[in-house]
Amino acid sequence: MLYGTCIVLICLLGSFFSLGSAVFNLTFPIPHPNPEHVVQDVQRRVNESISRRQTLQISQKDQSSCLTGNPIDDCWKCDPDWANNRQRLADCAIGFGQYALGGKGGEYYIVTDSSDDDAVTPKPGTLRYAVIQEQPLWIVFPGNMHIKLKQELIFNSFKTLDGRGANVHITGGGCITLQYISNVIIHNIHIHHCVQSGEANVRSSPTHYGWRTESDGDGISIFGSKDLWIDHCSLSHCKDGLIDAVMGSTGITISNNFFSHHNEVMLLGHSDDYLPDSGMQVTIAFNHFGEKLVQRMPRCRRGYIHVVNNDFTQWEMYAIGGSGNPTINSQGNRYTAPSNPNAKEVTKRVDTEEGEWKGWNWRSDGDILVNGAFFVASGEGLEVKYEKAYSVEPKNAALIDLLVMHSGVLGVGGRGNNLGMWTTNGAATVFGSGNGYDDDYSDDSVGQKLVPSCLVALFCLCFLYLIPPAFMS
Repeated sequence: MLYGTCIVLICLLGSFFSLGSAVFNLTFPIPHPNPEHVVQDVQRRVNESISRRQTLQISQKDQSSCLTGNPIDDCWKCDPDWANNRQRLADCAIGFGQYALGGKGGEYYIVTDSSDDDAVTPKPGTLRYAVIQEQPLWIVFPGNMHIKLKQELIFNSFKTLDGRGANVHITGGGCITLQYISNVIIHNIHIHHCVQSGEANVRSSPTHYGWRTESDGDGISIFGSKDLWIDHCSLSHCKDGLIDAVMGSTGITISNNFFSHHNEVMLLGHSDDYLPDSGMQVTIAFNHFGEKLVQRMPRCRRGYIHVVNNDFTQWEMYAIGGSGNPTINSQGNRYTAPSNPNAKEVTKRVDTEEGEWKGWNWRSDGDILVNGAFFVASGEGLEVKYEKAYSVEPKNAALIDLLVMHSGVLGVGGRGNNLGMWTTNGAATVFGSGNGYDDDYSDDSVGQKLVPSCLVALFCLCFLYLIPPAFMS
């Protein structure tokens, strides 16, 4: 009762103060009304890309390096002038995050300064200055760059972080925070060695900064946000999760990434009892879950999670876990179990008795189970009457290799992928200023989160006090 009253008070207050409304937007994102339709669309697009590649090879005997069968990569990499048509990328997402516009239609912003000396007054030319702006921006890097964050890097809506053609690393305090925003694309970035930060003021927009308490140390922290796409990134070695999405976030695609060297990889959902996460919808596609991973690939609470055509080559405890009755739709993945005879099971129902989870809808369709791996299905997925996605067919190991062979960062600093540098010819208007760039790594750093102000902050304290302690665990 008090919990609900507090939320209502915050929302009412936000309606009277435009700043409070912009900073602490508690309007929960609306999920897609027919998630099965999105699943079918993903499989249709994969099958179309595979068919195009096979037809080309048969008709021309061409082992094309362009057509990979991966519908995301084939969408933009087959353009020989992609470097000057960068915003085409925004049309290439699939799954629940396919509506993420990022900075499409906005100006180009070239990051010329890798420093992050001031989280409250960032300098033009820095990454922090770009991500807080109100207008759509397509953010690019003309050379190799190592951005060492001191506080969380808090994004505003309608931003694309496009690291293609450069070797871009983001490390340090807090790393990336997407809080109560929408329409963000993060592409081709190394994100690693993220640690806790906070107890400091951090700017989140040109007109607002606020006090941030200690962060968890996630690589990418998603909080109450929607229409997000994380593609071709390499993530590892963070204090907490590599990617965490909580508090009613939805409309998310996590694709073509390489995950390694981490314990709790991915958390989707705030808590078992947090009802707004029932509308969470996430597509996890074409990722490689690589060496020295332990668990949570992902760990789901509520929501609808589509795990499709990923390669799980290592886990120590389990691959996919959950509680709070999430729907997990596993299609065309390859699960390679570890040698440990006690860790062969792909799935784990966390802290839940079988009598409760046997009705949960966890499905396995066309998955490849290697080295004794086994998937324990439950719920509707076991029923003959279950209507499967029409285009789904069992996938063989060769197809998985094809779809995930370019996972992680492409090109310079990537995993042997061929992607060259870019030029600025025809790259639209350049937003911001700066005098050139340095191809070598710099020793500079950057950013953290943000708090509501004035009376909004008082009600937020009430709200946060009533959140269960399991938050973000």
